[in-house]
Amino acid sequence: MSGGRLGAVPDVGAGARRDAGVMSRFKRVLIILTTVAVVLGLALVGGALWLYSDAKVSTVGSTDFSNELAVPPPAASTVKSDGTRVFDLTMRAGEKEFRAGQKTPTWGFNGDYLGPTLRAKRGEKVQVKIENALGEESTVHWHGMHLPAKMDGGPHQMVAPGATWTPRWTVDQPAATLWYHPHPHGKTEKHVQRGLAGMFLLHDKKSDRLALPDKYGVDDLPVIVQDVKFDGAKFDHSRKLMSDTGFLGDRTMVNGTLDPYKEIGDELIRLRLLNASTARIYDFGFSDGREFALIGTDGGLLEKTTRMDRIGLSPGERAEIVVRMKPGEKTTLRSFPQDNYGDFWQTRFAGGDDSFDILQLRAAKSLRSSPELPATLGELEVPDESDSVRGRFFGLRTSGINGKKMEMGRVDETVTRGTAETWTVRNEHSTPHNFHIHDVQFRVLEVDGKEPPAELRGAKDTVFVPGNTTVKLVMRFDGPADPDTPYMYHCHLLYHEDLGMMGQFMVVEKGEKAGKVRTPHAHAGH
Repeated sequence: MSGGRLGAVPDVGAGARRDAGVMSRFKRVLIILTTVAVVLGLALVGGALWLYSDAKVSTVGSTDFSNELAVPPPAASTVKSDGTRVFDLTMRAGEKEFRAGQKTPTWGFNGDYLGPTLRAKRGEKVQVKIENALGEESTVHWHGMHLPAKMDGGPHQMVAPGATWTPRWTVDQPAATLWYHPHPHGKTEKHVQRGLAGMFLLHDKKSDRLALPDKYGVDDLPVIVQDVKFDGAKFDHSRKLMSDTGFLGDRTMVNGTLDPYKEIGDELIRLRLLNASTARIYDFGFSDGREFALIGTDGGLLEKTTRMDRIGLSPGERAEIVVRMKPGEKTTLRSFPQDNYGDFWQTRFAGGDDSFDILQLRAAKSLRSSPELPATLGELEVPDESDSVRGRFFGLRTSGINGKKMEMGRVDETVTRGTAETWTVRNEHSTPHNFHIHDVQFRVLEVDGKEPPAELRGAKDTVFVPGNTTVKLVMRFDGPADPDTPYMYHCHLLYHEDLGMMGQFMVVEKGEKAGKVRTPHAHAGH
């Protein structure tokens, strides 16, 4: 055997041990990462489930109806020698005990919260002296009123602190339930939430002759519905994490009254429903499922009485309903969950699953008899599609209308006085919106190409537009022309309006062009 050194024998075992160690460390890291991912996933799922379950709100069965319903007082007025009816309104700060022993900072007209009910007749000249006793400028918009643009109270008619503004106009529209509220650009939600709102009721000879409940505060009740939330004694106006519609409260009040009840002494009761919430949409009905008669919408009485058991109202919309009571019974005005929000996400996080017990009606043991409601109420003073001379399109997104955010100095549309137009309004995404047009009342022609339901067949100035829905409207612009002062159109979910979901239109004479929008300034008094 020949001599020489033998080569080193490789330590196969050591390499295998190194490989095994690497694999062991890899497995441990993999297990740790998997565990972390599972924990995070479970946390996310748990958080999502918590957000989902926490988003649903209901006061059904938990409302004790312990407070008598407050009825806003009729506004005092004087009549000048020329027949002008004069009202005085003061915007001021105050505080109110919504709950015993807890004083909540508020704003109101002529009081601590909300405002008096103004009343005027068709053909009457009206003047309102508005004083701003707040610490910041604001406006007063006459929602649903047909009046000159300079008197409209939009963001171009600001009233400075300590100043007064005195709009005047002649009432030239049918009997209707209207309302008034601030309209400062970018701050409307906050000003309304604090309590600046009130009703403005119009009357005319035709409606006065009808056998309808008309004793204000007795068988003819204002029902101003708002959702609220409290943080201690103060209002909590914060928005929920997953909601993109605006503020959604966890309880409701009527006419500034929490847990309200109303003693009823008549067989028929007229409820003038106003959704004065800033974002919440209600589906009104009664706890026992009883039917009611719908007699009017935003712009006045319907052509005929319509029986139904539910009516939906988005922010700013109104409805006049009449409900029959029997001696000694109780029933509750309730807002039910809704199925017209669009997708699953919006239904849960925009309030569609919520329900509220709003107002309890308590009938006396003996009731005054009421005449039967008339089957025919009147004629609608809104145009039909055949009257329209042109069409326009409005695409709604939270980011703006037709892709544009509101700019105070920009004229978006120009219309000719005396003409009727068809406006097609399309909600281009899933978030709920609605659409309000200043100065005019419109007819809803179609909802997604179909005939509108009964509650949309009256005169309207505000209409709900659920996600991915299209509505077609026709209106006539027959007010005074003003090439320098615009009216507004906007989403009346006030958070959206404040974000810039609003546009401006001018009414001009035939052949006239819109002028330059006058720079907004706060009225220093006149």
